[in-house]
Amino acid sequence: QAQPVESGGGSVQAGGSLTLSCVVSGVIHSDYCTSWFRQAPGKEREGVAGMNTGNGRTWYADSVKGRFTMSHDRAKKTSYLQMSGLNAEDAAMYYCAAGPSICHDDSWSRISYFRLWGQGTQVTVSS
Repeated sequence: QAQPVESGGGSVQAGGSLTLSCVVSGVIHSDYCTSWFRQAPGKEREGVAGMNTGNGRTWYADSVKGRFTMSHDRAKKTSYLQMSGLNAEDAAMYYCAAGPSICHDDSWSRISYFRLWGQGTQVTVSS
C-alpha cells in the first residue's frame, strides 16, 4: 500500500518562504495525480495545488496563484510545494494526497477523489 509522507512544515514570518515535500512510499502507478490540501482550524479542507505526474499539468487555487509553485521528481516519487509571500491566511495543516489516476479540472481539488493521504505537516505564519 502506497503512503504519502509530508515534511518541511514549520514557522515563518509573514512574507517568508517555505518548501513542503511529499514522498509516496510503496508501489504506485507511474502516472498519477498528487495534490496539496490545507486545513485551518474551524475551516474546511481546501485544495491548494495539484499535478499530474506524467505530463506535469498543474492547477492552483486562486488564493495561491503567483505565490506557490508545485513540482514533482518522478525518480524520487516526491512532490514539492514552494510557498512564498506567506501570510496569516496560509497558516494551516498541509496534507499531501495521491489519486488513483490522473486528475482533471474537476478532480484535482476534490477530497473524495483521493484514496491516499498523508498525516499532514503544520505551517505557522507569524506577523
